[in-house]
Amino acid sequence: MTTTTRILVSSEADDVVGQELFGQLDSVEVIPYDPTTTTLNEHQRQAEIFVPPYRGTNRPMPLMAQMPNLRMVQLTAAGTDEWANEVPDGVVLAGARGAHAGPVSEWVLSAALTQYRQWPALVRFQDEHTWAHRKFAADTLRGKRALIVGAGSIGLAVARLFAAFGTESTLVASTCRDGVHAASEIPNIIQGHHIVVIAAPLNEKTQNLVDKDFLAAMDDGALLINAGRGKIVDTDALVTEVKSGRLRAALDVTEPEPLPEDHPLWTFSGAIISPHSARTVPGTNVLCYEVAVLQIETFLNGKIPSNSARPKGT
Repeated sequence: MTTTTRILVSSEADDVVGQELFGQLDSVEVIPYDPTTTTLNEHQRQAEIFVPPYRGTNRPMPLMAQMPNLRMVQLTAAGTDEWANEVPDGVVLAGARGAHAGPVSEWVLSAALTQYRQWPALVRFQDEHTWAHRKFAADTLRGKRALIVGAGSIGLAVARLFAAFGTESTLVASTCRDGVHAASEIPNIIQGHHIVVIAAPLNEKTQNLVDKDFLAAMDDGALLINAGRGKIVDTDALVTEVKSGRLRAALDVTEPEPLPEDHPLWTFSGAIISPHSARTVPGTNVLCYEVAVLQIETFLNGKIPSNSARPKGT
């Protein structure tokens, strides 16, 4: 007798594609839900797999307590850190790692070009109707060196894009492997890099990794690009360095987040900030759900999904 697995999937516009893709799996019933609700109906409560929405992923987190048969939580986000301590014991937690490599690496490249080609200054001159020929010093990515902290799909994609612009990359991960340095080596290799890209997940080892000492070791005039998590960077230490003009920054994530209106980072000419939107371009939701389908299919076949965190209580 074939057993039907119930999957709870958001009914919001970005998640309809997820309902369609999950519906193509064998022996699966897709149950829509409103991620703004606080109460599930009896049918929704029977779900064994829970898929939070593409936008505002954390909103329906409390609903897990209403699902007694829950066996898996599948995120459309790359990182699982915000859910890791919230899923019930024994429940598999998996992310959509790999889906964001294209959009996020493109954002990193655009952030680097924006800073090096001085687009913020150009826009300000344009606002003043000023033809700013030779009034600012633009630079090029060619011949630069980038230290990429995080050698997963995003970090590797960033390195490939940088290479096309003549930028040499040094990759760093938690442990060393062929062509990749260990994080413990950062103090010895950080100097000589014009750009430092943070593309690592947030965990106990990476929280506040980019602290006062890390920033002080960066070359004068270097650019810090954070496309990982805000808590990886010590914000106060970064404020000090950017305020002095010694370092520049391009941030898609901050700590705190959202950044308060009166935060000094908003005011620095050496900083550009985007609102945690590096992945937010048309089609990214489809990429995320395509990865999610593979993860859930693996789980339904009795195997461990490649993007899963170890279940709590095991």
